[in-house]
Amino acid sequence: MIPAVEFIHVTKRFPGAAAPALDHVDLVIEPGELVCVLGTSGGGKTTLIKLINRLHDPDSGTVLVNGEDISRADPVELRRGIGYVIQQTGLFPHMTVADNIACVPKILKWDRQRIDARVDELLELVHLDPADFRDRYPSQLSGGQQQRVGLVRALAASPAIMLLDEPFGAIDAITRANLQDELLRIHRGNGKTFIFVTHDVTEALKLGTKVLVIDAGRVQQYAAPEELLRNPATPFVRELLATQGYAAGGRRL
Repeated sequence: MIPAVEFIHVTKRFPGAAAPALDHVDLVIEPGELVCVLGTSGGGKTTLIKLINRLHDPDSGTVLVNGEDISRADPVELRRGIGYVIQQTGLFPHMTVADNIACVPKILKWDRQRIDARVDELLELVHLDPADFRDRYPSQLSGGQQQRVGLVRALAASPAIMLLDEPFGAIDAITRANLQDELLRIHRGNGKTFIFVTHDVTEALKLGTKVLVIDAGRVQQYAAPEELLRNPATPFVRELLATQGYAAGGRRL
């Protein structure tokens, strides 16, 4: 099986930085995984996913998406096939909910009937009644509703890969838990590859089929949640788990 995403000896250093943001990263993400990228601020999490959709390019090494070297791909075309969700939702304030969701399908020249059907399908997927929500503007939505719309906008053209950069970080705890449940349900229903950045250990353990722990630009561990809890691979992983209440073996403190 061809990996959904592969990093081969990838290094990325930003100008003026004392150390690389990513330092000789090797990684294979199989199709259908929900990989949670976990670590402290500045550890390289966001840089990693921005290399996948060429918002950054590596200084050395190779990034493959579906077996193709993305350095040879047109960045715009590449991004049309990759969903991208950020914490601030990125919704266009002057566009209705329906028009926000329809952005990529319009670029891909879908016909109006197909676009309308897809908008309604996606709104129903996240329990937003199309009759009530399709003509609203982002300012007329709650934070949780905006996040739902941002999520399904990224799903609109059925991308094989979804990148999610701390999408629930600014949401209250109850809404966040509900959105996590929605994300799990969507992932299980579509079999796509999701790569989800978070600094929250509990969120990573709840959502991830695999958890990728990064610190100082280096991969500390890449494992299923149960293995991460049972056998932390490095002192950093053990410390990260302990600071958020997880003792050896996964017991909550």
